[in-house]
Amino acid sequence: MKFKLLILAIILISFTGCTNTVNTVQTPKIKPHTYEKPTAAKAAKFHKTMVKVALSTQDDSKYTKMALDTPEKKVWFKDLMYRLWDRQITRNQFIEEGLTKYPTRKYEFTYVANGFQRF
Repeated sequence: MKFKLLILAIILISFTGCTNTVNTVQTPKIKPHTYEKPTAAKAAKFHKTMVKVALSTQDDSKYTKMALDTPEKKVWFKDLMYRLWDRQITRNQFIEEGLTKYPTRKYEFTYVANGFQRF
């Protein structure tokens, strides 16, 4: 019986020697939503792409125009689209951030995000 306990103790000690007590999982650093304003050249390229995406929404019967009825909402949406186009945020970040203000418009944000990938 003592022999079995001795073997068990040795096995347990050997397992503790193989484990790593340091946290090796690298947690990604979440970058805050920063906005780098466009240069004049980038703004012109973005505007052309934005117009193409906007015109393509007319061909989709499921797309419902969002109520961007204040200047602040229009600026917010344009800045959000620019950040996606300029790859300052990912497609998923674009959709998630859009849904914070318009939670029922997932189709529309997904459509716009896909539109920027096409053009």
